[in-house]
Order: sequence, then C-alpha cells, then structure tokens
Amino acid sequence: MKTFLKYAGVAVLAISLLGSCKKSFLELNSPTNVDPGVALATEADLLIALRGAYAGLRNVDLFGRSFPIWGDIMADNSYQHTLNTNRYTLYNNFTFNTTDANALGAWTAGYSAILRANRVIAAPLPASANVDQYKGEAYAIRALIYFNLVRYFARPYTDNPSGPGVPIVLTYDPELKPGRSTVQEVYAQINDDLNKAYTMMTRYVNSSQFSKYAAKGLQAKVYLTMNDMPNAKTAALDVINNGGFTAVTAANHAGYWAGSAVTTTKLETLFEVSSDAVANLAFDALSYIYSQAGNYGDLVVNDPLYALFETTDVRRALYPMATRGGASIPTVNKYPVISGDYSDTKVLRLSEMYLIAAEASYPAEETAARDYVNYVTSRRNATAIASTGVQLYEDIITERRKELAFEGDRYLDYMRLKRDIVRGTNYPAAARNIPYSNFRRVLPIPQTELDVNPTIRPQQNAGYN
Repeated sequence: MKTFLKYAGVAVLAISLLGSCKKSFLELNSPTNVDPGVALATEADLLIALRGAYAGLRNVDLFGRSFPIWGDIMADNSYQHTLNTNRYTLYNNFTFNTTDANALGAWTAGYSAILRANRVIAAPLPASANVDQYKGEAYAIRALIYFNLVRYFARPYTDNPSGPGVPIVLTYDPELKPGRSTVQEVYAQINDDLNKAYTMMTRYVNSSQFSKYAAKGLQAKVYLTMNDMPNAKTAALDVINNGGFTAVTAANHAGYWAGSAVTTTKLETLFEVSSDAVANLAFDALSYIYSQAGNYGDLVVNDPLYALFETTDVRRALYPMATRGGASIPTVNKYPVISGDYSDTKVLRLSEMYLIAAEASYPAEETAARDYVNYVTSRRNATAIASTGVQLYEDIITERRKELAFEGDRYLDYMRLKRDIVRGTNYPAAARNIPYSNFRRVLPIPQTELDVNPTIRPQQNAGYN
C-alpha cells in the first residue's frame, strides 16, 4: 500500500489556507486566514503539509495525466484514435487556444502545488533532521513544477534565455500579481532549489518521495535541457555511481511495468507520482486514457514509433496489438493497472541517467557515449549501437524516444533541440508537420490569468494575442 499519500485528502484540508484556483493561482484566500507560522508549528504539521504538496502533483493536468500525455501526443509517439472520448483533441490537432481547459488546469494546479511547497519551505521551525528532510523534498517539488511550467509555457532555454518565462512566486502574498520572469531566471531558481534539496535531504523513504539522488537526477535533466552538457553528465553520473539504484533488466522489465506499488528497493525508479487505492483519479487516471481494457483507450501508438522496436526488444511487449475500430493497431500497456492500486506516473528513472550521460558525452567522448547508451540497449535485448559522428547522436536521441516513450519526454526533447515535428499519417492532415516556428509550440498563458493579472496581461506568448 502506498502509505505516504494515503491521507492526501486530509492533507489538502490541512493546507486549505493556500487558497482557491477558481480564477487564477493569484486568487488566494483572505490574508486573515490562520497564520502559517501557527498552522505549521510542529514537525508533524510540516509532514502533513508536505503530503499535501505531493498530493498536488497528482492533479489531472499535472502528473496525473496532462504532463505525460502532452509529451507524447504533441510530438509523434501517440495519437488520438478516431474512436475517442474527445480528450486531448486540441493537442492531437494542434488547435488549442487561450481558453483551453487543460492549459488552465496545468497553470492553476502548478502554482497551487508551488504555493504548497512554499508553505513547507517557509515554515518557521528550527533545523532538525526531519525539518531539513521535509523542506528539502519541498524544494525538489517546487523545482519539478517550475521545470515543467517553464518548458510548456515558454520557449526553450536553448532558444533565448532572456525571453519570457513564467512568474516566480516564492512567498504567500494574496495581493501579488507578478509578471513573467525570464527563462534564465526561472532556471536559476530551479537549480538553486535543487542544490538546496540535494544538500538538505539525507534519507531515502520510497519511490513516491524525493530523495537526494532523485533531486540530482532531476538536475541532470535540467542541465540537459539547458544544453549544459558538462554539468548534465556530472549530475547523471553522481546518480549512477552514488545513488544506490539498480537498473531494470530484460528479465524484470515486464514485471517492473506491470507492478503498481510504491517500492523501497531502489529498482530503476528515482521518483514517481503515486496513485493508490485511496488517492487516485479514477476514470481520469493516466492509465485509463491508454488502456484498451478501460472505458477510454483513446490514445494509441504512432506506427513509426512501433516500427522502431525489434522483435527481440522487450519494450515492444508494452505496446500490444489490439482491435480498435475494426483494425489491429499497437496500443499502450505501459500503465496497465486501472483499478485498486493504480499505475503510477514515472517521472525520473535510472535508465534516463545513462541516456543523459550518453548525450552529454557526445561529441568529445564517442566511446563513452556508446557505452552509456548501450548500457540501456543491452538491458532491453536490443541491438547495440555502433555508429559514430552525427549518426551516433541521432541514435542516442532515438534510443531516448524508445526508452522514454509515453513518459512525457518526446515533445520536450523536440523543443530543447529546436526541431520541426513530422508526425505522419496517423494524425489529421493539417497537423502532420509542426515546424519549430509554429506559435503553438508553446502553450498560451490562460485567458483567465490575463483577466485578473494586469502585470502579465501584455506578456502573452506571441501568436495568441
């Protein structure tokens, strides 16, 4: 049983002073609410608030569903079958606008989670092993949310670090109406939070809680996104060499994905967002939108992705052929549990650290790059990569696509690499080629936020005005 988030409902009530998101993350409850110093007066209070911050990550438009869905449907891994329940149609077709409910949901839920983390971080408790651990986890949660918000609502760091990012909110202020910080400022805040998290956390609890090396794994991904390859490699190798995690192998690959319980074994998962038998999204869970055994099964595997897997590759079994609309097509079974202890959302895995080390080693150390990427291929019964030069780099990116499919990374890789997207015939004709210059390659600041925040109103992303 996933005990850490079992009392998420209680945690949400305990931190209800964080406020409502009816209109925007800025529309908070009255400042006459219980003083945070009183509300979080003990270590037990702090732990309850931290549980609430973790529970916030499971929101349907965060890691509960939209973040991992966007990363594949906006790219070229998944598509919406013609038999569907109209979920994520606008993203399949690239026609979303400023009133899109999912974008608004991610914005409001993201800042709600940030405010919950802020409460923990700002709690006026003396330092102790527990307080430092709880605050370290809160720093990591805040960094994770900012990392996702800035990647979806702003152009990449590799495009223009001085461009508009997202608002940085580090305190509770009901009157605050912030404008957008620069992309560079947001990434600086993310790295500052992760440095503090790494220093403050001293214990590993389970896969549903941040730990020291989960924070370092997230930082490896942050540096990769910034194209800071030396720091990305250093962080990834710190996890690989010192984190104590072991990689999933071909022999235990199927069992790893079939399982849904939070683990303490340090097998593969650095961090995941938990959905258990008590705290879950029911029919809105990530597993439901993929599962052909559930009521939806809307999103299926794009044919070119399926074609990449050799018949010996154990990952191929995660995409079984199924009949939908009278035709046999590859489907997604990476999140197979749709009742009871639901499949969790994998956020950070050890195998990705090897892929980051591989990409970060290129072009200066091609042998090392091949060794790191083939650490993954050798554990999937896939043919080893033997290429050199530019082809080696492309093979590493393709291996990322195969290994991290349906975990929300493909689109974000397209963004950091500033590449056009060619999606193929499974998509509507008008949405098969999405150039990097397309204004919808970033999400709009939600209209609701523009309506209530005069500071951000003139800072809408280009093309949505």
